[in-house]
Amino acid sequence: MSKIGYARVSTKHQNLTSQLDMLKEAGCIKIFSEKISGRKSERDELENCMEYMREGDTLVIAKLDRLGRTTKQLIELSAELEKRSIDLEIINMNVTTKDPMGKMFFTMMSAFAELEANLMSERTKKGLESARARGRNGGRPGVSEDKKAMIRSLYETKQYTGNKIAEMTGVSRATVYKVVNESKES
Repeated sequence: MSKIGYARVSTKHQNLTSQLDMLKEAGCIKIFSEKISGRKSERDELENCMEYMREGDTLVIAKLDRLGRTTKQLIELSAELEKRSIDLEIINMNVTTKDPMGKMFFTMMSAFAELEANLMSERTKKGLESARARGRNGGRPGVSEDKKAMIRSLYETKQYTGNKIAEMTGVSRATVYKVVNESKES
């Protein structure tokens, strides 16, 4: 009957520290953590966490959306936990599935988590459409033809490495090789 923690952030640039602190404070003896989108169905550390837990354990998370972004994901996970006699504790909501009210609350919050994710996606799409309507396509600006010519010229001298050419022209090494490969193909 151990508390096992799971922490997740969506991007490599986000920090897990606050979640890890909350899980330690909640008494977790082991914590699994990863940096991956909650919409992904295959999350290695969550799978490792699920394999690690035994009947009578409690899965502890800092916030509901750390576990999943869709109602379907959350309900399936909840059903698996219930089938294996593993409880769920959500720290920031002070909710546990050990009682009927906690189970009902978890189901309702799952629906709200999916709604929020869908609204966020919809707002992003509308923002991109609005920007396109104003002539802005987003993304990084392309490399000018002059700069491409310079990159090709430096590369053809065989005096500079890809890294050095990137440094000299103010582009990434990957861009250097992309430009070089484009010229080889044409």
